[in-house]
Amino acid sequence: MDVIKKKAALWLVIGIVLMIISMVFSSCIQSSWGKVTVKELKWETQPGLALSAYLFIPDGVSAENKAPAIVTSHGMFNNKEMQDANFVELSRRGYVVLAIDMPSHGDSDNVPMIDGVLTGMYEAVKMLASLDYVDSEKIGITGHSMGGWSCNAAVAADNAMGTNLISAVLLNCSEPTYVDEEGAYTNIYGSRDVGIIAAQYDEFFMVDKDEKGNATAPRDYVKYKNAQSFLYFGTDPTGKDLREPDTVYHETIDGVDAIRVIYNPAITHPWSHFSARSTAATIEFFEEALGAPNPIPSTNQVWQWKEFFNLLGLIGFAIFVVNFAILMTFTPFFSSLRSKEIVAPREFVPGGKSWFWGSLTAVAIFATVVYLPILNNVNSFTFFKDPWAQSSVWGISLWAATTGVFTILVMLASYYFNGKKKGVDLTALGVKIGIKNLGKTILLALVVVIVSYGWVFFADYFFKTDFRIWVLAVRAFDSRKLLTAAFPYAVLFLIYFIAASVATNSFNYNTLGMKNGKRKWVNLAVVALFNAIPPVTLLVIQYTKFFTTGHMMWTDPGSMYIVWLIPVAVILPVSTIISRKIYEVTNNPYLGGIINGIIVTLISCANTLTWA
Repeated sequence: MDVIKKKAALWLVIGIVLMIISMVFSSCIQSSWGKVTVKELKWETQPGLALSAYLFIPDGVSAENKAPAIVTSHGMFNNKEMQDANFVELSRRGYVVLAIDMPSHGDSDNVPMIDGVLTGMYEAVKMLASLDYVDSEKIGITGHSMGGWSCNAAVAADNAMGTNLISAVLLNCSEPTYVDEEGAYTNIYGSRDVGIIAAQYDEFFMVDKDEKGNATAPRDYVKYKNAQSFLYFGTDPTGKDLREPDTVYHETIDGVDAIRVIYNPAITHPWSHFSARSTAATIEFFEEALGAPNPIPSTNQVWQWKEFFNLLGLIGFAIFVVNFAILMTFTPFFSSLRSKEIVAPREFVPGGKSWFWGSLTAVAIFATVVYLPILNNVNSFTFFKDPWAQSSVWGISLWAATTGVFTILVMLASYYFNGKKKGVDLTALGVKIGIKNLGKTILLALVVVIVSYGWVFFADYFFKTDFRIWVLAVRAFDSRKLLTAAFPYAVLFLIYFIAASVATNSFNYNTLGMKNGKRKWVNLAVVALFNAIPPVTLLVIQYTKFFTTGHMMWTDPGSMYIVWLIPVAVILPVSTIISRKIYEVTNNPYLGGIINGIIVTLISCANTLTWA
């Protein structure tokens, strides 16, 4: 076991080094290597709620040298960090950028209804306009998805003020206001410059009606009347020439030259956060609308390096979790949780292979089949708190717990109908554990999570970064999120991850694919693959049809539920590997399961919408 201790110590150091490299270089990139000052703000708005944001101030900006400014906003169930491609690229081009957490998201105050969420954009605009180094005649806004709704709400509020603060609007994977209350085409944007990033495979927007009244495919959006009316500045496009995507159109409105443009990249709705083309469109639009203090070609992008270093931190975090847990079992207090020797794969008992493949298949099929029915019937996608503060996490965690209960039933069947008769010892498998060691297991899991998240909070406090890749993020959170996570989400996730860990390690850890004592990885790969089958299967079905026909298999709210599976497709196999690595040293399936359950709960609850 000394060799294991030394290896764990080495890998622990590697994990720490990766996290430090991640936070240092991610911070350097988002600050343009010190040329942009990054501040974390939280201020009280006129409606009486606090908004959280990152403020990016390029060098040389002052009251004597005012700069144009841009508010960036994420969409529903996200947070300000999801706008990193935009705030990195816009700030390095000389814009003052305010990347906000919308109300009920990130670190901003929570509100009870969607109308409260939509106030965030205009409050951010007013805050920017109050800064003496911002050119208040050149303020732009851009929002992804629900952030686009907020842009439209901000324009309406700006119109009501009489003196406009907003000069340019870029709707990212969100649609403009086409018609007035009577259904006539209208231009609520006036002489403002307005653009749309219309993803060709948007799961939620960019759908019109054809001549027969049928829903059109998002990839054909620009051809139809709504998009054409936008490009014709809010007028009826009937009988007019078809206007093209990726072309800037000009018209004089109220004596001012205004532009309209639709960018049409072949991406999906969430992909727009992670797209060089979408980012280029954002750069090009605001340079056209506001001018760039520091012009840089739109193809010259560095945000991908930030994503790379964020990913290194995420990998380092996972490595740290595993090896810190292992090393803690070498301390005197937790030593009773360590196995006397490395747990080896077990030979199949008679009939064991059939139960192995059958149980994996049964759980995979069950989890795949029940996913959409569960989420459709528990109000997972709502504009109000029903029944819990985080409707999205409620649906996902309930599905997880249901799958966990089914997994337990399958294990019971496997044991009583086969294993028990063949002399399988549950104590030897680690399933039976004394009360004292169970208490130590829970305590150690909490210690591992707290210490591991200490690095996340360190990165947030000192470097204003987190550990992530695209839609999968380990980020810091405030105490409100911790209280929200405690019940019911933590309980439901723990049911699944503990059951999955017991199944992975106590029931399904065998000599599959091994030769001469080698290739233990075959069994782990198979089990991890089967655990990933439910989200991967649903994603493949949805997007195969979408990319080939232009129409989805499941539309709203099903389309949202499928999108939520993107990070799940990574979490499930990775959590399988984490639990196996810990089990090999401890012969304790509960430790890895509890650690996974708590961490996944924190990831889920820190990265979504929370109703007041």
